[in-house]
Amino acid sequence: MREFIVEADGGSRGNPGPAGYGAVVSDAVTGETLAETAEYLGVATNNVAEYRGLLAGLRAAHALDPAARVHVRMDSKLVVEQMSGRWKVKHPDMKPLAAEANRVFPPGRVTYEWIPRARNTHADRLANEAMDAGARGEQWSAAGDDVEAEAMRGATGPAEPAAGTAAPSGTAGQQPPGSERRPPDSGQPPGSTGREPSGPAAQSQAPGWSAAPDLGTPATFVLLRHGETPLTPQKRFSGSGGTDPSLSGVGREQAQRVAAALARRGTVQAVVASPLARTRETARVVAARLGLEVSVDEGLRETDFGAWEGLTFGEVRERHPDDLNAWLGDPEARPTGGGESFAETATRIAATRDRLAAAHAGRTVLLVTHVTPIKTLIRLALGAPPKSLFRMELSAASLSAVAYYADGNASVRLFNDTSHLRP
Repeated sequence: MREFIVEADGGSRGNPGPAGYGAVVSDAVTGETLAETAEYLGVATNNVAEYRGLLAGLRAAHALDPAARVHVRMDSKLVVEQMSGRWKVKHPDMKPLAAEANRVFPPGRVTYEWIPRARNTHADRLANEAMDAGARGEQWSAAGDDVEAEAMRGATGPAEPAAGTAAPSGTAGQQPPGSERRPPDSGQPPGSTGREPSGPAAQSQAPGWSAAPDLGTPATFVLLRHGETPLTPQKRFSGSGGTDPSLSGVGREQAQRVAAALARRGTVQAVVASPLARTRETARVVAARLGLEVSVDEGLRETDFGAWEGLTFGEVRERHPDDLNAWLGDPEARPTGGGESFAETATRIAATRDRLAAAHAGRTVLLVTHVTPIKTLIRLALGAPPKSLFRMELSAASLSAVAYYADGNASVRLFNDTSHLRP
């Protein structure tokens, strides 16, 4: 059985104030660094940041080997004593974090040790890097890259990891170990019009860079299209009004591959899926690898394609040419048989986006859904017209990502990444 060492730290410049955590996983035998993770948390207390660092380190270790034993070292006496069971967890902000940390590995597989801060410099440096990045309006990046490049593009390949990401050994930034947790610099997070607010807020909101000095960590949606079904390679309409097919053998393999890629990075903090069978199956595979539960949201379902369900594009053109031409030219047009128009889908997706962004503010959430919902989220984030839906290619089991800021702006960070599916 493998054994890992997890060293974790967290801090707050103000307590409460701008906060972040860092954690590192190493091999207990060789001492080799196996993974790093860090994240800017927005405003939080020192204790909450410490617990978040512990949780991220345990998840990174679990992603490396769910059967391993783990020895945790931290310079927080409070966290070590509480997680060892010698002190009670009383604070309401820490109770759920402690409970979640206890669920990552089975009881008895994790031990805890207090160490002086001077021996926790690696995790301390990562926590400082995360807070420095947050002060600049960015997510933590192991290589110090800009906010656009460090986003979820790194969740699937050898590029830089995003916030909360488990980074490979040897990619840490250059901040000196043990540096002080300095007051944050002023920063302005990037954003582009895409939330389409209405009313007075929409009239006063300008696109582009926000004027707010600190909007905190955005809600980041990692958008995963489900794996292949038997209908996918045949290019048949397969919406929410059809046969609801399950994954094919190829689709299940794709789900395993994307699960492994996301587990290597450790970014995702929650998993939400469309209610259809193919998305729920894909989500279960990924969530099991990440040690998370799957919640289902009806708003993420695919468009209902009416009488076109199960047909190819050519078959629809042959049987319903007038309806197809209207549908291609007008987002208000519905498929034959009373399906759902793209305009209706966009209204549903925008409401779902707003609800989930509010519920997961400052977190990275995996949404397992379908072609039209993902393309619609990208279109809305870019402020693109409805016809842009026909100019996007979205592969099965691909990853995209959008960050949503507190001022209503959005930033597209990744689209149709399939690098994790390559042999």
